[in-house]
Amino acid sequence: MTVRRPTIADVARHAGVSKGLVSYALNDRPGVSSDSRRRILEAASDLGWTPSLRARSLSTGRSFACGLVIGRSADVIAADPFFHSLIAGLEDVFAASGQVLVLAVATPGREEAETYRGLADDRRVDGVVITDLRAGDERIALVERLGLRAVTLGRPDVASPFPSVTVDDGAGIRGLVAHLASLGHRRIAHVAGPADMLHGQRRADAFASATADAGLEPLVVETDFSAAQGAEATRALLSGADRPTAIVYSNDHMALAGLGVAQRLGLRVPDDLSITGFDDTELGRVIHPSLTSVATDARAWGSAAARALLAALGGAPAAHVELSAPTLIVRESTGPAPSTPPRG
Repeated sequence: MTVRRPTIADVARHAGVSKGLVSYALNDRPGVSSDSRRRILEAASDLGWTPSLRARSLSTGRSFACGLVIGRSADVIAADPFFHSLIAGLEDVFAASGQVLVLAVATPGREEAETYRGLADDRRVDGVVITDLRAGDERIALVERLGLRAVTLGRPDVASPFPSVTVDDGAGIRGLVAHLASLGHRRIAHVAGPADMLHGQRRADAFASATADAGLEPLVVETDFSAAQGAEATRALLSGADRPTAIVYSNDHMALAGLGVAQRLGLRVPDDLSITGFDDTELGRVIHPSLTSVATDARAWGSAAARALLAALGGAPAAHVELSAPTLIVRESTGPAPSTPPRG
């Protein structure tokens, strides 16, 4: 048996007022006395009335949905806890505001652009969250042409009319290098993300400047941020004759893969090799040895981005939000540099 959903007409009959007055009251519009508004809200509560998304969309011309298009492989997204926390943060705000989150995974380039066009042409979303900013990012102009509102995670290196939510992840990398240098490490490697992603390049630049300040020579291996390439980079670094005594990874996901590689090669962490991550994921805290990392609150980042996008949809001018700087969390995976690096 199908239970009929209460309508505005039902609320009007229950409250003894007109449908028009109910509509004004439920949409918080002027012209309704406080007594009438109270009776209408009580009637809606008594009947279990909730707004119809379809009706709201028809009356306002909005979809009441926001999109997140992620230009990475589905395997990377499924395995990387950062995205899970980011999406949870977006949902915390969108769900409470009556918004629906539309998630799409697309290959960067033409498929990604077509995904944005499809979301705009079908009016499936009112705005989008743009993540993984790239050098000269063409999505900024595309989304603006499509007439969508947007918020960017990070500040783009091209002109943008959109608000942004940023964090100084370079500060986290500099903190890691300073920590390792204080332990006596002189040969420190960085397993970095892709150089065409702005946050990957920022972290690599921060590593280069931090090692230069410490009088060290930077050693950088570029990856796609995946565990598989993190493991491959670790094998390459540890197979050389003059291998590093410490490795700074650009995310926890790769650091945990690197830890596994090092242990299979017979190295003791941190006695023979110190390892650090980035993002401070739950698995890094409970694994043995626990992972020294940089704590960034991906869930808070998602919530801040959702609030910024909703403000933009409400007509607020573009504002740029700077989140708290990342925090260095020292755990068991880092220790003093070995006096003589073991040979493989």
